[in-house]
Amino acid sequence: MYLGTDIGTSGVKAVLVSEAGAVVATAARELALSHPAPLWSEQDPDAWVDAAIGAIDDLAARQPREIAQVRGIGLSGQMHGATLLGEDGRPLRPAILWNDGRSQAECVALERRCPSLHTIAGNLAMPGFTAPKLLWVARHEPGIFDRVAKVLLPKAYVRYRLTGEMVEDMSDAAGTLWLDVGLRRWSALLLHATGLDLHHMPRLVEGSEVSAVLAPDYARRWGMRNNVVVAGGAGDNAASAMGLGAIAPGDAFLSLGTSGVLFRVTDRFAPAPASAVHAFCHALPGLWHQMGVMLSAAASLAWLAGVMETPATALLAPLGERVDGPSPIRFLPYLDGERTPHNDAAASGAFVGLRGATGRSQIVQAVLEGVAFAARDNLVALSAASGPIAEVDLVGGGSRSPLWAQICADVLGIPVHRVEEGEVGAALGAARLARLAATGEDPAEACSRPRRLASFMPRASVASAYDEAYRRWRALYPALKESLR
Repeated sequence: MYLGTDIGTSGVKAVLVSEAGAVVATAARELALSHPAPLWSEQDPDAWVDAAIGAIDDLAARQPREIAQVRGIGLSGQMHGATLLGEDGRPLRPAILWNDGRSQAECVALERRCPSLHTIAGNLAMPGFTAPKLLWVARHEPGIFDRVAKVLLPKAYVRYRLTGEMVEDMSDAAGTLWLDVGLRRWSALLLHATGLDLHHMPRLVEGSEVSAVLAPDYARRWGMRNNVVVAGGAGDNAASAMGLGAIAPGDAFLSLGTSGVLFRVTDRFAPAPASAVHAFCHALPGLWHQMGVMLSAAASLAWLAGVMETPATALLAPLGERVDGPSPIRFLPYLDGERTPHNDAAASGAFVGLRGATGRSQIVQAVLEGVAFAARDNLVALSAASGPIAEVDLVGGGSRSPLWAQICADVLGIPVHRVEEGEVGAALGAARLARLAATGEDPAEACSRPRRLASFMPRASVASAYDEAYRRWRALYPALKESLR
């Protein structure tokens, strides 16, 4: 048995996976976000630990025999979060998260200080990344910065609390702007540009390698053996790729989670910073990946549901499983700024085209389409960087909606496939990395492709209408850029 735990933004998921690769049981705990100032997004690092322990406690209570057979644990996590620890190993302040936009000025300063940043890190400096956050802390909270002994990412902090070891994997480390992504090692030059050194960083391992062993206290608590290994793990999107069996160059998927991601595997380090495409290490040695990132995907629908005080399922129900064409309303889903292709933390959301006769369903449809149009922006950027993408698997909470899947297919103009276990992909991928760490087997044997539940094909009947709607939608951001700030 193998255990995968995903440290997400809105919650923690844990899955128990059998030797045959089947998901035996799942558990989850919710997490709260804090927004103490405009553009700020923070979480209590200890809340991740409590949620992870609680989810595994739940599995141990419901599946004691299976938990006792666990050979390895894998961790997946939200990327980029700056978790600052003092000499005592305790957090010095709340973690600054991936969707925090406060450090735009520090991004400009970092690119000025380190002209080779793009070449080494393979990415633009964006407020979501970890390094600019440390420059912000140095400028605005110098007393805390001076006490920083280690900087960990969210899942690395959970690993530290479960094992006593400070370790990070390559895929998550690639999102800090401190990693030499091509050489897969920390860059002393990039660290120096933010006032840090190598001793501030955790030890690096590949995602499929053993990083540590579960602490005996937790092994006893959960009825596990004493030598349960903890894999290097992966950032959430690389872990989702492992869960989808996306481990060969060209494999691609679209994630509609809190944020949205278009992900493609590459066999080389292929940076494309000019279009704000991310180039990161994959969770397996010798592989990398490109990503286009939207900061508010399923979060846009969740926001609308909250504003309308109506569950998302109830908002979607009147629309059925397909629509006859685009909504007359346009929605820009930039509720937390945007990365690809705009790299604009100050961008904000907007509805355009509202009239007195506008109904709720038209607004709901516009939100789904706005996210799909943003995904098409990502498709255009990745296609320009490394060639076309022929089809995608769909994962994340948004994958539950057949309507949204069909809209994505119509807007992107390529087949979209809903897959089994699409909502626990990152946790499943973490469990697969645990298996690889425990057994050393061939990834191709452990990382099979999931069964496709449904395939959604782009419809010729609406293709031209969606092409025109996308053209008009794409013109909105440059036209409204200053007013959206």
